[in-house]
Formats: sequence, structure tokens, C-alpha cells
Amino acid sequence: MLKNQRRLLILAFVTGFALIGCAQKPDLQEDTSSSDVVGSDTADTTDTTRSGLSDQDIGSGVASDMDSTTGADSAMPSENVVYFDFDSSNIGQETRDILSAHAAYLAANPGIKIRVEGHADERGTREYNMALGERRANAVTEVLTLMGVGSQQTEVISYGEEKPVALGHDEYSYQLNRRVELIY
Repeated sequence: MLKNQRRLLILAFVTGFALIGCAQKPDLQEDTSSSDVVGSDTADTTDTTRSGLSDQDIGSGVASDMDSTTGADSAMPSENVVYFDFDSSNIGQETRDILSAHAAYLAANPGIKIRVEGHADERGTREYNMALGERRANAVTEVLTLMGVGSQQTEVISYGEEKPVALGHDEYSYQLNRRVELIY
């Protein structure tokens, strides 16, 4: 019961932001030149690329999965990881593009389920990073739901800092660990 109320509240929150974003078309892509840091003494000094790839590189694998004659997905989207800025669960335009391909595929295949795994870098407490990973996974799930994916097709799980993809203690490793993975 509490989980359903929480989902409805999150859905209302995301819908409100989506409506605000539609009214301000030039601001759809998040500003990555500065990061909002909440509850942290460290500042994020990364550039606007994720894991060394430009926004164009990140989205390029998605467009090739679309069948230009029917508009339907011909195969499962190839890009299954989306990245986040430091201490953020905001969905940027490049992430929306990737999620759009997943939403189209899942909507065309209602029997397929997906696990949305939220991750965080090692900075912050274990509890905070678990919550941040969950916020990220929920944000992705809400966007997928708004794009037509059935709620029964998604499962959210947060690993926080527990399953890093990069073991270094530098900014590049942190960038790789601030992610959500879409597992079919």
C-alpha cells in the first residue's frame, strides 16, 4: 500500500517536471556545467561527457535499432547503461533518447520484463548511496512508464556503491559508477 502511494507521488512529481520541461523547450537538456551538491563536501569537476563518450556517441547506438519503414524496433536496444551527474538523479536529454528506444521496444513486447538497477559512486555513506541508486532507478522507471511501458514490466533495485564497474578512486571511475543499468 505504502509502495503504491510512493509510486503515485513519484509519478505525479515526474509528470509535473515533464510539464514544466515542455513549457521551457530550450532547457530540456540538463545543465551539466555545474552540479547541485546536496549533503556533500566534495564538488564535481567533470566535463559534460559521460565515461569519455560524447552525447552523440551515447545516443548513436540507439538510432540504428529503429526500423525506418515501420517505426518499430527491430531488436533490443544496444545501449543498456545510462549515466548521471554527481549526486543527481536528473534525467538528461541523452538519457531520454536512450530510454525512448527501450520504451518503444518494451511497449512492442509487453511480455518482456526489465530490471532497472541503480548505482552510485563510493562517495557518501552506504545508506545515502543506496537511496541515491534507488532514486536514479525510480527516475528511469518513471520516464519509461510515461513513455508507455507497463509498470508490471519493470523491477527496481538499488545496489548503491556495492557493485562498482570501475574500482579506481578517481573522477573517471566515479563517472562510470554513477549509472543505471537496464537488464533484460
